[in-house]
Amino acid sequence: MTTALVIGAGPAGLMAADVLGAAGLGVTIADAMPSAGRKFLMAGKSGLNLTRDQDLAGFLAAYEPRPPALDTALRDFGPCAVMDWARGLGQPVFTGSSGRVFPVAMKASPLLRAWMRRLDGLSVALQTRWRWQGWQDGACLFATPGGPQTVRAQVTILALGGASWARLGSDGAWTAYLPAQTAPFLPANMGFAVDWSPHMARHFGQPVKGVALTCGPASTRAEFVVSARGIEGGGIYAHARAMRDGAALTLDLLPDRMQTALAAKLARMPAGDSMSNRLRRLGLDPVRAALAQEWGRPLPSDPGHLATLLKSLPVRHAGPRPLDEAISTAGGLRWDALDGFALTAHPGTYAAGEMLDWEAPTGGYLITACLATGRAAAQQALNDL
Repeated sequence: MTTALVIGAGPAGLMAADVLGAAGLGVTIADAMPSAGRKFLMAGKSGLNLTRDQDLAGFLAAYEPRPPALDTALRDFGPCAVMDWARGLGQPVFTGSSGRVFPVAMKASPLLRAWMRRLDGLSVALQTRWRWQGWQDGACLFATPGGPQTVRAQVTILALGGASWARLGSDGAWTAYLPAQTAPFLPANMGFAVDWSPHMARHFGQPVKGVALTCGPASTRAEFVVSARGIEGGGIYAHARAMRDGAALTLDLLPDRMQTALAAKLARMPAGDSMSNRLRRLGLDPVRAALAQEWGRPLPSDPGHLATLLKSLPVRHAGPRPLDEAISTAGGLRWDALDGFALTAHPGTYAAGEMLDWEAPTGGYLITACLATGRAAAQQALNDL
């Protein structure tokens, strides 16, 4: 019998295996993909944002609503602990101007290689291309290249991921084996579809800078990108949850200018000026001017009305992009099906990572919670043993 079985080789699963292995348990990790950490590596392709360097109260506020078990896990393994953990793997970190924390190497691959070396030193075994298919007579059943395999363990940690980026292993297929305990998945940190007019095509791929985005009571100064599929990027992700739940998003295209000053400047412009010239004279670059034309059409000629519209331009979209395109997901294994991180319906089985029903923005919060819950689930398993 394998002492401990971890299913899923993402950050949560690897952290659980690390804790269990360091405690002296024999650990087997099973993953459906050909290698470990596929989504982790993709997340770090343009810079691995491990955590966020901010006070704990502000950090925890990003996870509202925050179940007690998640709250405890994050308090026990928060931003400072994540930074120390990375340094312990020989990967120094730095904090960017926005408070985001990255490895000096930026990419995920050096950190993952160092982590896998440590796990190898703890005699943690990795089985790849092993796809979990629920339970059979109390043992975990896998489809493997060599045919069906069952594994019986004293402790099982499920770290099966959410339901986005299926090509990297997070396909949500595990919900078929825990249907009564699972809340439907929803996209999180995702783009939104827009049915653009033809004149917008020349702006595809362009960043929209110098704007303020307001959704409900929240307002941010951030960039986003216009793409053939719609709108995406940090500014959109910051409000994606509220937008998904039905709140309207507006843009202030000139956040550093007072509305009255804009109206006065518009009133002084020659009466024969075209609308495109008027927008250019106000200081709008081509992509912001195009968005004003796209979402404000027909633009009012009255200076006061036009100034009002430019300061609160409604964003017209057709809803979230598909679930598999989302950076992360909400929904998953419900907290009321758990005692801490233990599945009440399956004694000896624990869960961690994005498969749990929690949600957080980008900016270092996602990876931190995966690491923290993987650690907490393993510690709870050790305590129970």
